[in-house]
Amino acid sequence: MPKVSDEHLAGRRRQILEAAAGCFARNGFHRTSMQDIVKESGLSAGLIYRYFDGKDDMILAIVGEWHTSRAAGLRTGDDPFAAYLGLLKEIAGPDAALRRNLGLQAWAETVREPRIRALARQGVDDQREAFKDIAPDAVIRVLVAIYQGLLLQVSWDDDLDAEAFVAAVRELVRRPASAAD
Repeated sequence: MPKVSDEHLAGRRRQILEAAAGCFARNGFHRTSMQDIVKESGLSAGLIYRYFDGKDDMILAIVGEWHTSRAAGLRTGDDPFAAYLGLLKEIAGPDAALRRNLGLQAWAETVREPRIRALARQGVDDQREAFKDIAPDAVIRVLVAIYQGLLLQVSWDDDLDAEAFVAAVRELVRRPASAAD
């Protein structure tokens, strides 16, 4: 039997995760069945189970990739605050609806699934690490809360002015400490 290339395996895995993410974003984690993912992917159930033990493994992979991408985004360039503002703009963008839906659901899953809680915790810790040399931990946690709050608000409030939100955050993070007192 010919050996399948690593690129082919990675492509199949990506195909499965994209199908699962689409189903999860539309229907939620618990209302999505493996059959939904099979149908969306166009692959057989047996092939999908070669890559993942079930939905929870797919959720973990999707959340893990999301946190890895966000952590890499925070390390872009010399100015972590500029990178942070870029992440705010990105999550508020019209093309980020799928990621927002998945993010909200993943946070809800943290109360049920310890592995997802650990990934969410790692996401917060990645942000704390990215900013540790330039801001106190309490300020970093406020920035995390702002990100989470924007994600939530932009998910349900079609009238939210994301540009004004990001501009207000820019003013908050650029203001000298003495002006904030």
